[in-house]
Amino acid sequence: MVSVPTPSLARAALWMSAALVSFTTMAVSGREAGRVLGTAEMLVWRSVIGFAVIALILALSARGFAQVRTQRMGLHLLRNAGHFFGQYGWYYAVTLIPLAQLFALEFTSPIWVALVAPLFLGERFSAAGLGAIGISFIGVLMVVGAFGSGFIAGFGEGQIWALLASFGFAVNMIATKKLTGTETTLCIMFWLTLLQAPMGLAVAGALPTVPPDGMTAFWVLALSLGGLSAHFCLTQAFRYGDATVVVPMDFFRLPLIALVGMAFYAEPLAWNVLAGGALIFLGNWLNTRRARQ
Repeated sequence: MVSVPTPSLARAALWMSAALVSFTTMAVSGREAGRVLGTAEMLVWRSVIGFAVIALILALSARGFAQVRTQRMGLHLLRNAGHFFGQYGWYYAVTLIPLAQLFALEFTSPIWVALVAPLFLGERFSAAGLGAIGISFIGVLMVVGAFGSGFIAGFGEGQIWALLASFGFAVNMIATKKLTGTETTLCIMFWLTLLQAPMGLAVAGALPTVPPDGMTAFWVLALSLGGLSAHFCLTQAFRYGDATVVVPMDFFRLPLIALVGMAFYAEPLAWNVLAGGALIFLGNWLNTRRARQ
């Protein structure tokens, strides 16, 4: 068992602030690197660079590589299969749709968790839970603009991949929550980077393309380090704060990335994306509050 730190709102907020910056870095870097490299290639480079960083940190840590020993390899495999699928969809969608829309649709992950939990964790559906899911679904329709363009027309390739990515992240969330009771953050990160490199190679079908210029290499490095930092910071935030505290903080990703998209990519600050994202968040918060009670 790993030690459980004393809950601290201030520390949870600090870790979440760092996570917000990391997620934003991932989005911008993924879009820029995706102009040159394929999605699977980016994921292979991210895993290779991430593994090198984690291995170095482990070598310098007090417990060393002893902490990566695990008796829960099946759960690690499930977590990383879900995460790889989610990351593939996320990095593919980031090149197709506005950044704010991608982040808003990513917020549906907790709703997928609420839908899957009764099937795999023995939980029961409730009227309140279904109501929260309904609120979030209306938010999704607002985000994709389905009310203005028609239900089917609102869901293009990018939007569908973003929703599929959120399902993969839901699998990752369920597995991660179970792993944090017995595994250190570095252990989880070690198996994340080690297992996902061969997954990327299998999808790519060949060795990844070497970044052809210094700027592309910079973006690949930034998305790799941003991904590691986002995972580490988010895991640490959950160690110091309850989900009812961390989840609302995570919502600030949406207005932040909306401003980044407007400033760097001339993406309009669409009211339907912000309003729909707020509804998705409200459904998540109600579900989290209900689960805690």
